[in-house]
Amino acid sequence: MTTTALPTPTRRYPSRRKPTRSGKRYLIRTFGCQMNEHDSERIAGLFELDGMVRTESLDDADVIFINTCTIRENADNRLYGTLGHLKQLKDARPEAMLVVGGCAAQKDRDLVRERAPWVDVVMGTHNLDRVLDLMDHAEEWGGITEVVDELEAMPSMLPVRREQAHTAWVTIQIGCNNTCTFCIVPAVRGPEVSRRPGDIIAEVERLASEGVVEVTLLGQNVDTYGRDLAIDGRRRPIFADLLRQVGAVDGVRRIRFTSPHPADFRHDVAQAMAETEAVCEQLHLPLQSGSDRILARMHRGYNRQRFMDRLAMARETIPDLTVTTDVIVGFPGETDDDFEATMEVIEEARFDSAFMFIFSPRPGTAAAEMTDQFVDPEVVQERFQRLVETQNRISWERNAEWVGRTVEVLSEGPSKKDISMATTRTRGGKVVHVPGEYAPGTFLDVELTEAYQHHLVGRPV
Repeated sequence: MTTTALPTPTRRYPSRRKPTRSGKRYLIRTFGCQMNEHDSERIAGLFELDGMVRTESLDDADVIFINTCTIRENADNRLYGTLGHLKQLKDARPEAMLVVGGCAAQKDRDLVRERAPWVDVVMGTHNLDRVLDLMDHAEEWGGITEVVDELEAMPSMLPVRREQAHTAWVTIQIGCNNTCTFCIVPAVRGPEVSRRPGDIIAEVERLASEGVVEVTLLGQNVDTYGRDLAIDGRRRPIFADLLRQVGAVDGVRRIRFTSPHPADFRHDVAQAMAETEAVCEQLHLPLQSGSDRILARMHRGYNRQRFMDRLAMARETIPDLTVTTDVIVGFPGETDDDFEATMEVIEEARFDSAFMFIFSPRPGTAAAEMTDQFVDPEVVQERFQRLVETQNRISWERNAEWVGRTVEVLSEGPSKKDISMATTRTRGGKVVHVPGEYAPGTFLDVELTEAYQHHLVGRPV
């Protein structure tokens, strides 16, 4: 396949576009975070605007979109493994269109094209609105790569096809200004760009009018939301104000957000969470390490004591707060003492759950260059196993504390493992399996009767 950048693909505004692919079937594979999942919803919205219908079968798909992640090495491995499999499909059905977008494409555009020349379109994170135009170009002129370095359209301005009618993501911020040495996100998402509060509120009001009862506000570092807007002539974070404004929208009963940064999490946000009825008692506060030395090498902007002070403040301000975290094991230079410091924090903090990872060097980050300080993989694996076992025990203990209580849950539909049970979620984000059939979006009160590591069981009351 020949790759060309000429002629320049025509720009057509999606809202003015007439469907050109009516009846064709599309499939989207998404790797990565909630931001990627939200982007995929927007891609699906654009595809359906163009007349396409969704399919779950590769064999039936006329258009296949791979939304990539590059946060960890296994995401890259999954991508290239998937593209290798898709070559067989492309050889059998040359007319099928393959599109690769997202963070890995933004970062490694040339590598993607080199390793998978059979891909029709390679695009990045900043030009989602261009996907149909780029597909038009590829159909007429051959494969194309278009990756831009600045955001061209806020994703929330594009059409959307949501997985669930009762819940929705709302982008409030794109990009990140932090310099964490292990993280590639600033390179692929760019610097912080905040949406205007009025645009966010208008979107939430529209979603509420469509029956959405739960929204999740998305940003790389929501605590700094608004710092780039100069509202009232001042450059300051206004996330606490935004929480209150979103909480005032009629019809929205639950508000979640991700993710705050411990260095920027302030009492005003915790106070807004406590005072705004719709804001859920759930906080994701990424620790990453309990060692001050490692935190400094990570450029996290806080130490162990500051993190614990922020955690204590949040729990004191917000009753029944559920707290989750992220932890990296095996960061370059991590000693036994550093890891023990992390274990001490895990025991002291008693997180409800944690996303635990083995350090993955990402090309283009400062940590990837610390090769002479990489930790022995066997040592890392032993540490990781200890961490997982300890956190699993704590997660079970934290869940057990809720047994006997009656709480409000929101149904997400039938359990994937047992259709006789409904999967529901508490305001704190805990998964509760409940016997019976409850349509997605149904609120009900349940008594919590059993606790496990990753979920609870309840009965309707």
